[in-house]
Amino acid sequence: MNFDALAATAQKMVAENRGLLAIDESSGTIKKRFDTISVPSTEENRRDYRANILRADGLGRYIGGVILFDETLRQSAADGTKIVELIKTQGIVSGIKVDKGTKPLAGFVGETTTEGLDGLAARVEEYVALGAGFAKWRAVIHIGDGYPTSTGIEANAHGLARYARICQEGGLVPVVEPEVLMDGDHDIDTCQRVTEATLDAVFAALKAHGVALEGMILKPNMVIAGSDCPTQAGADEIAAKTVATLRRCVPAAMPGIAFLSGGQTEVEATVNLNAMNAKFGPNPWKLSFSYGRALQASALKAWGGKAENEAAARDALLQRAHLNSLACAGTYGGEGS
Repeated sequence: MNFDALAATAQKMVAENRGLLAIDESSGTIKKRFDTISVPSTEENRRDYRANILRADGLGRYIGGVILFDETLRQSAADGTKIVELIKTQGIVSGIKVDKGTKPLAGFVGETTTEGLDGLAARVEEYVALGAGFAKWRAVIHIGDGYPTSTGIEANAHGLARYARICQEGGLVPVVEPEVLMDGDHDIDTCQRVTEATLDAVFAALKAHGVALEGMILKPNMVIAGSDCPTQAGADEIAAKTVATLRRCVPAAMPGIAFLSGGQTEVEATVNLNAMNAKFGPNPWKLSFSYGRALQASALKAWGGKAENEAAARDALLQRAHLNSLACAGTYGGEGS
């Protein structure tokens, strides 16, 4: 394990109020996104959309890493330029989603575990050769009647730790993503309790597997009420409970925490991140973002599958990335910032 190289890459990914752009949607998910703008999800369309937004001038001022799907890591733009080279010229680190998705956890109704550990070391070696500098693995924790159980949480924590160790030994910075889902009618206090239990289990497993915290990034959910809960908290309460949870559970050695948006709108994700940095700092780790839909929704709508709209799509992404960079600094002043 090259500790210094891993630590340097992790620091670069969240340095100077930068965050991560997640364009690692699976084939099924990107089809759903394209369906909203009536664009067929062909390999060519996926390539053209992603290559175009990655050419947004100055994107590297706000984005430190881009998470890619396997297909995208191997692709070249229409002009023959490798997509990883487009990313590199912006001063951004390329990353790769390495998990194989979630499956039901046998014997535990309502809970899942993530697949993809088999053959991971060989895939990591290949991804490094293709130009990746980090990886991402998502574990999902559902809240429902009688779950999550401690067994379900520990199973996912163990998978995240094994993945992280394999990645570090192979030369990739692991982005560790334990997501407590917003789905459900649970209140914010329930989310906080489950998130704390999940993070405690994850960091215990990471320590047991000898993962170097200085060479990884945490990608957690914000502490937020379920989407069907009749009582929804405001940004200050979300920020206060999220930061309190992280202070209780996350060691100071971590370079950065890049939140997932988890179904929040573009504006909600930015406002909540800003509240954390503006009102509940300083903290021992950078509080940043790793958004997919909350960075791309406006860009996708602006593009609409038309070549003449490519510049508008780039501008939309750049503006969203800029606003979230301001939120990292706690200086976001609204959509006109």
